Amino acid sequence: MQAPAQGLPRIGNFSVAATFQRRIPASEPAISTPRDITKQRKLHESRPLWAETPRIGVRAAHTPSRSDYDVIVVGAGISGALAAHALTDGRRSVLIVDRRAPVRGSTLASTAMIQHEIDIPLHKLAGLIGVEKANRAWCRSARAVEQLTHIVADLDISCAFERKKTLFLAGDEYGSRALRSEIEARHAAGIAADFVDAAALEQQFGIDRTGAILSDISASANPAQMAAGILRAAVERGAELVSPLEITDLRSTGDRAFLATAEGKILSAGHVVFCSGYEFLKSLAQEGHSVVSTWALATPPGIALPGWLKDCIVWEGADPYLYLRSSRDGRLIVGGEDEESETAYASARKLASKAKVIRRKAEALLGMSLPDPEFAWAAPFGTTRTGLPLIGAVPGLDRVFAVMGFGGNGITFSQIAAEIVSAAISGHADPDADIFAFGNGTR
Repeated sequence: MQAPAQGLPRIGNFSVAATFQRRIPASEPAISTPRDITKQRKLHESRPLWAETPRIGVRAAHTPSRSDYDVIVVGAGISGALAAHALTDGRRSVLIVDRRAPVRGSTLASTAMIQHEIDIPLHKLAGLIGVEKANRAWCRSARAVEQLTHIVADLDISCAFERKKTLFLAGDEYGSRALRSEIEARHAAGIAADFVDAAALEQQFGIDRTGAILSDISASANPAQMAAGILRAAVERGAELVSPLEITDLRSTGDRAFLATAEGKILSAGHVVFCSGYEFLKSLAQEGHSVVSTWALATPPGIALPGWLKDCIVWEGADPYLYLRSSRDGRLIVGGEDEESETAYASARKLASKAKVIRRKAEALLGMSLPDPEFAWAAPFGTTRTGLPLIGAVPGLDRVFAVMGFGGNGITFSQIAAEIVSAAISGHADPDADIFAFGNGTR
């Protein structure tokens, strides 16, 4: 479960709309109205593990210091943090806003398995969007993990970031034959991976499956500490962070975008980037994107886990699939049991029952008993038919960009988004922007 940032506007009010009418020429048509800007939701249920960890607070101002900026980033989670990092260059004026405290939305619900592997296997994705685009998407994802590694190191962020191998297990959706096809597709794309047969899987990992793929381009981290550290670095380089600040209306003209706040103020910018995760722009709700529910748990620290788990994160070719990893302090973090429902995650009854199922599946996979979880939580997350995110200029909204639809690779895709959007704002064409663009017909 990975998640981008948080904090999109709520339903606006008449007084804000009236403010727009006074401040913007009547000849400019309204791009959106207060009642249809966004979808607002609670971004996690119960208390995720990361909410209890230190160094996740980020100092923010209460009000913007000015009314006009080069770029306004809406959302102060991992997506907004990475976007601000890419855009804050000492020349641009950058404002980051969020209706919550920074890092308090869906970033807290992430299990932070920072994978290069996309939810849809490469050989399957090639059948959906073509071999050339599928190869580019997977290779770009691998490069994003490498770039995240450099960012954390360069900024010296203490967030338990560790490079990991990925063990992708055969399951009821993708068996050993499909995994062999996947190996061939990855090798053809220049992506390193090894097939592990049933005998080797049992010998090396103690897992009874018909096969697995072992690869070496993933990582794990504390996502809240990671986002907070990147935000602090952006602020140190000149970005301005304001929270809580709620955006209630949006309009775009030829050379500026205008945002209204809940207090009735107007902010303008050369570009606006919505990094608001699963509280997405309502105008984009039909872009092949849907929201589902997922669950996760974390054991107490210091439990006896198989030694190989220190080096690997695990997921399986099943539907729904189980995924798990260990943390640096010896917890097992496990998630899965996704449901195609926007609201199921909010049920306390389901949280209890799903945690039991997830624990039972993890015990069966690892061949061991697990203690009662110390943390169990639920959250919504976005999916697309291809497993690819939606990144780029918002159709019908000049100078407005959005980042959404992240599947299981939220942090990895957030880095890709930061690169694509910052390039567009700088006037450069990103070579892979077409794969992720809104309305490209591949979703």
